[in-house]
Amino acid sequence: MKIVIIGAGIGGLLTALSLHEAGFTDITVYERSAEIRGLGVGINLLPHAVRELTELGIVDEIAALGVEPTTLAYYNRHGQPIWQEPRGTAAGYAWPQLSVHRGRLQLTLRDAVERRVGDIIRTGHRVVSVTHGDAQDTAHFETATGEVEVTADIVIAADGIHSAVRAAHYPDEGAPPWNGLTLWRGVAYAPPFLDGSTMVMVGDGEQKFVAYPLGAVDPATGLMPLNFIAEKRGVGSGQVDWNRAIDPEPIVELFADWRFDWIDIPGLIASASEILEYPMVDRDALPQWTFDGTTLLGDAAHAMYPNGSNGGSQATLDARTLAYHLATSPTPRAGLRAYEAERRTATAELLAQTRQAGPERVMILAAERAPGGFANITDVIPAAELEAVATAYKRAAGFHPASLNERPSLSVPR
Repeated sequence: MKIVIIGAGIGGLLTALSLHEAGFTDITVYERSAEIRGLGVGINLLPHAVRELTELGIVDEIAALGVEPTTLAYYNRHGQPIWQEPRGTAAGYAWPQLSVHRGRLQLTLRDAVERRVGDIIRTGHRVVSVTHGDAQDTAHFETATGEVEVTADIVIAADGIHSAVRAAHYPDEGAPPWNGLTLWRGVAYAPPFLDGSTMVMVGDGEQKFVAYPLGAVDPATGLMPLNFIAEKRGVGSGQVDWNRAIDPEPIVELFADWRFDWIDIPGLIASASEILEYPMVDRDALPQWTFDGTTLLGDAAHAMYPNGSNGGSQATLDARTLAYHLATSPTPRAGLRAYEAERRTATAELLAQTRQAGPERVMILAAERAPGGFANITDVIPAAELEAVATAYKRAAGFHPASLNERPSLSVPR
């Protein structure tokens, strides 16, 4: 079976590794960029994704890139604690949660593909269209030397939120809708906060700050790499560009009063070497991902808000699920249909939850019910309600501890 993957991001590279592990050998990845540079900031890989990386045999390489957060904690904009829960193995999972630099993760996956699968990545290929046939589909690429056509049994479009393949099938969809929030992302070297292994979310639905460690403390400086995301409604624009750098000073001013005895948020933002601006955008759920021998994967299929830190994890599940069904279905196109049937419903439910803030809804509830703060959070939000918000999201995202630990493997029996 000849397989073409469009896009060498995290989803595309993991798909290549998953297909190879499932026994496929004729795989080529086409990437529009001239080189894979490993851009971006931090990313969280949740236990359901780490399980798949473990079964692929690459988890040690990826774990070496970052750290395992052991706690997730939510605070209001006054720095008062709302809710906290253990994460990873501390929460009873058989697999940890990993916080890593997205760029380093992409480069590590690229190296793993080259080492395991071979020289299969073709850079400088921008997909223009895919045409469908009775038995095979043809991907059309624009390159520096002219158009290239590649015919394959399966075409997998992992070409991101601006997917050309998706746009060809949904030409009236338009640009990704912006919800009015803007994100500013960066990495800073700063003293550890709290216990040094906690991921924190501070604020509410109008303004928020997220931070988590990306590495160990440097014994010489006492500093550690920290990934952060600052958010504010009504500032910035809906222009979608992952790598647009901006002046940090206005963002520092937006958070000037957010200094608490356990973290200095404006100081952390000011110390970043670079801040990237990105609007909070997503895509509506689609009625169909698969068209003859072509299917969508990752952000091309289900771009969603980062509430819950789940984008990379869902792309990982897509890749593994697709490889499993292609290897176990009677025909390639039956495999695509089985993959879509499993993943499209699950991601549509998750997308709906992220639009309601996902697990971060506890911050919105606290702000609505006690805007000036509180003496005890359970006077504002009962403990059972806090627990219910967290549990509902885990179930929708596919990483409730019991169900994940007991779920059958997506590895293909050999």
